[in-house]
Amino acid sequence: MVETLPQWAALAPALTLVLTGLVLLLVDTINPHGRSNTSMAVVSALGALTSLAFTAWFVIAGTGSESTGGAVYLFADAIKVDTMALFFTAIFASVTALVVVAAHDYFDDHHSPAEFYSLVLFAASGMAFLAVSNSLAVMFVAMEMASLPSYALVAFLKKNRGSVEASLKYFLVGAVSSAIFVFGISLVYAATGSLILSDVADGLAGADGMVGIAGLGIVMMIGGVAFKTASVPFHFWAPEAYEGAPAPVSAFLSSASKAAGFVLAFRLFTEAFPVDVAVGLGIDWVLAFGILAVVTMTVGNFAAAVQENVKRMLAYSSVGHAGYVLIGLAALQAGGAHNEAVMGAAMAHLLVYGFMNTGAFLFVALAERWGVGPTFADYAGLAKRAPIACVAMAVFMFSLAGLPPFAGFFSKYFLFMGAIENGFVWLAAIGALNSVLSLYYYSRVVKAMFLDDPASESTLDVVDSRPTALYGAVIFAAVGTVLLLPGFGPVIETAEAAAAALL
Repeated sequence: MVETLPQWAALAPALTLVLTGLVLLLVDTINPHGRSNTSMAVVSALGALTSLAFTAWFVIAGTGSESTGGAVYLFADAIKVDTMALFFTAIFASVTALVVVAAHDYFDDHHSPAEFYSLVLFAASGMAFLAVSNSLAVMFVAMEMASLPSYALVAFLKKNRGSVEASLKYFLVGAVSSAIFVFGISLVYAATGSLILSDVADGLAGADGMVGIAGLGIVMMIGGVAFKTASVPFHFWAPEAYEGAPAPVSAFLSSASKAAGFVLAFRLFTEAFPVDVAVGLGIDWVLAFGILAVVTMTVGNFAAAVQENVKRMLAYSSVGHAGYVLIGLAALQAGGAHNEAVMGAAMAHLLVYGFMNTGAFLFVALAERWGVGPTFADYAGLAKRAPIACVAMAVFMFSLAGLPPFAGFFSKYFLFMGAIENGFVWLAAIGALNSVLSLYYYSRVVKAMFLDDPASESTLDVVDSRPTALYGAVIFAAVGTVLLLPGFGPVIETAEAAAAALL
């Protein structure tokens, strides 16, 4: 049935997100006093789930895969729908659905909830278009389409000074990184004469007299990618933005936005700057990503280990996980036999991370809704009043740490094994040591909830309330994290197929 659809229908997952955002704005404009928070949340969730359904349908039908004729190209090859684009769109749609459902309770007393839902849908739309970008120009426009709503989302609590300050820092750093990225694009265009990724690769191979300019452009684009993925040293905006933003926004940015940065990196550095061509010209971006991976995972984990604020700990933890995923690029070799395995494992880790990290931030949102304080000490004894939610949080923590038998263990295992098989034993060893370190601060949350005694029984009285949607989103994220364990085989196979199409 998919084969009978017009080619532009391959964009249905991204277009669904756009249309849902427009419908929310239209309803809010026509009847600003008649719409309800519930109706906005329901429409948003249905839009995200419909996008996810389209994505799953296309993946099962083989749309964009080599077995059905290869990728679908649109608009003079500026758009490319392949297995990788669909894989990442599934991550964006899943995280969006969880966040908008949780936001129903988190913003139930907000005077204008439609703004929040539409901004989330538009940011997710930009991320989906980023996944299908096959042109440097389209990449930049899609990146800004995802970034601009994100700046507004961080400052959504307009009367909260911390939220507004975090948004301003995020915007200023984001503006500088975007300028650096687009300047890098201009240099690469000057050296290769094209913006289409495959043509850029061909132009790079023949750019003998422009290698220096192309190399400088690539370095600047690495900086832009490092900002989007919150990699060291471009990470300093992330703890501020995640701590100051509403918790559902922190969940969205730390999971979906990070995945968007990596889909940009994977497509850009495998299709526009192939490792064999780049190394042959003396542009060793693999080494650059190797250094970024080591520094990012180490700084992120050590910084997380000294935090007393749970939300800030998760923010630095998110930086550490960016370092793990960077191994997907840092462990590539020219003609490496296991390139698909290591990059596919990085993609699979992002999918698992989307559930466990989103769930962890949504648990923080649930705690904030209950009036629980932000520190580890404030979480003491929480399991006595909310055992199911705390079990879900324990699942998130142990999975993020990479403990067996949770899904996070398997995604890290395949990632580290792919690096080892490709000859990067040192990179896998550093990643494993950082995972051991992360167990310390993740287990602190579990210890506080289940083993520590609260300062007084009265501090937990508010837990008697049950924000249904927010509670349900946390539980669903935990179930999704657990179900990824028996379903990890198809996940890693799909991710490796997506990587194989790129490489």
